[in-house]
Amino acid sequence: MKTAQQLLKERTERLRKTIAFEKTDRAPVFLNGDAFFAKHVGMKLSEFCATMKASHKAILDSFKDFGDVDGTGSTFATATMFPLMFYTRIKLPGRELPGDTLWQLDEREMMTVADYDTILNKGWKDFSYDYLKNRLGIDLDSLVAQLTDVPQFKKNFEAAGYVVYSPSASITVNEFLSGGRSFPKFMRDLFKMPDKVEAVLDVILEETLADFRQQIRAVKPLVVFISPARGASQFYSPKLWERFVWKYLKATAEMVIEEGAVADLHIDGNWERDLEYFKTLPRQKCIFELDGATNIYKSREVLGDHMCIKGDVPAALLALSTPDEVYNYSAKLVKDLGPGFILASGCTIPPNATDENVKAMIAAATGK
Repeated sequence: MKTAQQLLKERTERLRKTIAFEKTDRAPVFLNGDAFFAKHVGMKLSEFCATMKASHKAILDSFKDFGDVDGTGSTFATATMFPLMFYTRIKLPGRELPGDTLWQLDEREMMTVADYDTILNKGWKDFSYDYLKNRLGIDLDSLVAQLTDVPQFKKNFEAAGYVVYSPSASITVNEFLSGGRSFPKFMRDLFKMPDKVEAVLDVILEETLADFRQQIRAVKPLVVFISPARGASQFYSPKLWERFVWKYLKATAEMVIEEGAVADLHIDGNWERDLEYFKTLPRQKCIFELDGATNIYKSREVLGDHMCIKGDVPAALLALSTPDEVYNYSAKLVKDLGPGFILASGCTIPPNATDENVKAMIAAATGK
């Protein structure tokens, strides 16, 4: 029987080889979820979201029940962190919502057009601190205090033999404004004041990339998660997408690669129109992480061996189908996508997925 450290080494090497399209014994399988793990261990979502330590324990305990999985996408619930990524409020179970109700982003216009001028005049950091603390009412001191436990969370998973897939994460800068302004108003701004929006995004990019670069140098991750979720091609005209999404996504991915890590591009939504753009990123230095909305076979056809693909067992399949249906879908992906493929759920495992279906997905990769 292999030790946890032998398993960690084996799984890390399997992931490295898969990213590089080298031959492996099997496709890696990673679980990315949050509320699902709370349900799995019988924890109410209000308890799960109460502290990062509580959610970490639930996720780790749950992993031990699922056995031969290569690793995890996250080591704690990120619900309380969402306002720092989307610049909007969140309703949490046990606070604004009943104790076992899934958290919800409460997106509305919290950032005004006048804030664009403030950001241009004072910079992003000064604006952000005041905005998050005083306008959104976020307890930044509590979040920062809890984040000091995150390095230990990673060690706990590794001590159990699991790879922590992406210990560093960021979003693309357009997400800050589209969440803070609200998506409809942000889209309107792109037509009414495109030059000002671009100038603001340039300021945010410069400041956030400088901080993100330092974080990567400190953590030295193999993979860095980048979420451009609401930048999907389906939401923008080609001209707007190239100017307000691709420019910033490309700059972020190139910085990650420059620092020696692999950029995991969390491709929620449909990006099929613009797949060719991704071939301009360095070869085999990115992972194209799909949620089922972008056709995974079309993605492989266009990207070939330029970029590893991860995904995309749909949430509906994990929640509503039979284990045989999940197994057959997952096994077909493993067979058809071949080298350079990581099996995982599309985006995250839904809270109402069944244990049997998640085990069926794992079995399709491990053969057990």
